[in-house]
Amino acid sequence: MAKRIDVKDLNLYYGKFHAVDSVSLAVPPHSVTAFIGPSGCGKSTVLRSLNRMHEVIPGARAEGKVLLDGEDVYASSVDPVSVRRTIGMVFQRPNPFPTMSIRDNVVAGLKLAGERDKRKLDRVAEEALRGANLWAEVKDRLNRPGGGLSGGQQQRLCIARAIAVRPDVLLMDEPCSALDPISTLAIEDLIGELKKDYTIVIVTHNMQQAARVSDQTAFFNLAGVGQPGRLVEVDDTERIFSNPGQKATEDYISGRFG
Repeated sequence: MAKRIDVKDLNLYYGKFHAVDSVSLAVPPHSVTAFIGPSGCGKSTVLRSLNRMHEVIPGARAEGKVLLDGEDVYASSVDPVSVRRTIGMVFQRPNPFPTMSIRDNVVAGLKLAGERDKRKLDRVAEEALRGANLWAEVKDRLNRPGGGLSGGQQQRLCIARAIAVRPDVLLMDEPCSALDPISTLAIEDLIGELKKDYTIVIVTHNMQQAARVSDQTAFFNLAGVGQPGRLVEVDDTERIFSNPGQKATEDYISGRFG
């Protein structure tokens, strides 16, 4: 069962620099939420904060709450590793382990957690590859290196790796920016299928992509030079693109800035 995310008064810092100011938003289960906005406005920083990847950077910290079905992932009793297992991440550029086999790429997280049952690993690998719409293309070469796949296939392999550990949430940071149009369409179609089982949050610079794949859209902007990014508005995607509530949102979507 996919889970709901509630972000409450989230402030994000890199050392003394206040990167993102007071973000509050809700992400419904079994939905796709798109983060849009100009470069440097903090949307990827907010995305990474949802599974505590933000704090991996030296000096970075978060203040506020990120609730997953009511439980604060930043609570002192919560293990960040368990958070990242529950809230998976797919990065901008495909990052499979290039010399590792396709199969072993998919089950890397399970093996890292100590799973050694070959039959279980084989079953999970097939299930995850089917879930990522990649099984039919690679089933006869599972022992070949993952780095030998095309860019679009590598990105779907990374999605298979993310869902193999059975997360509740999938975060995607510009997952199509390095891909050709055909591979991009395949990933977009896959996102539509995956939301049946997962809560998905995606960062994208592509307005058409946000309009195509998301149920709700959050627009971020900079308060000014040297000022922190902020959430301007969040609403149903159709409303954001047809009748936004803020002029800054309309200006960005219409291409007047950004």
